[in-house]
Amino acid sequence: MPATTTALARSGVRSLARATRSTNTTNTLLNTSLHHHASSTFLLTSLASTSAQLLRHGHQVRCSSHSPMGAAAANPRKKVTINTLRSQHKKGDPITVLTAHDFPSAMVADHAGMDIVLVGDSLAMVAMGMDDTSEVLVEEMLLHCRSVARATKSAFTIGDMPMGSYEIAPEQALGTAIRFIKEGRVQGVKLEGGREMAPTIRRITAAGIPVLGHIGLTPQRQNALGGFRVQGKTADAAMAILDDALAIQDAGCFAMVLEAVPEDVAAIITQKLKVPTIGIGAGAGCSGQVLVQTDMTGYFPPGRFLPKFVKQYGNVWAESMRAIEQYRDEVKSRQYPAPEHTYPAPKAEIEAFANAAEKL
Repeated sequence: MPATTTALARSGVRSLARATRSTNTTNTLLNTSLHHHASSTFLLTSLASTSAQLLRHGHQVRCSSHSPMGAAAANPRKKVTINTLRSQHKKGDPITVLTAHDFPSAMVADHAGMDIVLVGDSLAMVAMGMDDTSEVLVEEMLLHCRSVARATKSAFTIGDMPMGSYEIAPEQALGTAIRFIKEGRVQGVKLEGGREMAPTIRRITAAGIPVLGHIGLTPQRQNALGGFRVQGKTADAAMAILDDALAIQDAGCFAMVLEAVPEDVAAIITQKLKVPTIGIGAGAGCSGQVLVQTDMTGYFPPGRFLPKFVKQYGNVWAESMRAIEQYRDEVKSRQYPAPEHTYPAPKAEIEAFANAAEKL
């Protein structure tokens, strides 16, 4: 649709929506429009006909720049809060966590009943095509957080503070955390690190901001760890992780991620804590689980590396390819758009428009 016509359409639809409040007002508008020349008559009458049909049927007008929110969940859940999560943990109800990086991925996670939606710094790779998480900036994370927050009506939403935004000092970390709450519109923040991060966690939580810790394999420090390697495979290494867990629990974390830790080690650590553990590659003994959404839904083509702990529950790539290829083929063969996908106009108005156009 050309830009001018689109603007006219939008303006006309808004006017007509107001006009439908009164039949007399609508008739006045339409009668007035008949005094214009043929091309204007065509445009206004077409808009009146199409818009009236849409309004009568309760439909939203949808242009390429506008996508409706979609249907609400059949049984809307209550908003998940810190108290909800604590209650779940106390009852032994596993906590479900999934990443999301934009409005659509957050909407589906929220509708599917996730307890926590995490705007993970993994979006650097899965949404921005970066090589690792160390590249992503605070401003980029905040942009994605805002998109996700607009879709999460029930889930507790957490933003991942990126590398370089909290390590220098507790005051720096608090400043970043405040930005995530105010600008990112999330309910809590996540940061990586063990005992050395306890003062930072204590400073953030003292300001009333919930913190999700992250120990074991900490991807932001993968260069110091020698890559993405399983942590805690020896007794000493496992004790070090437990020490980290106890330290950040005491500092005020409401929960913590345990990543790439042997299942038995993670289970013992979980038993020693009063707060929930969220496992990713840490076995079923944790208090809950988290996965990267694009991994578990099969969002990327076959052959892309996946960690051992990922189970693919779908094949979004294959379904998207099927749909897009069919669209391509139908456009090429002129099967799309079919009559049911187009907007009609009275035959007389089309003839009037054609005659007016012929004279140009």
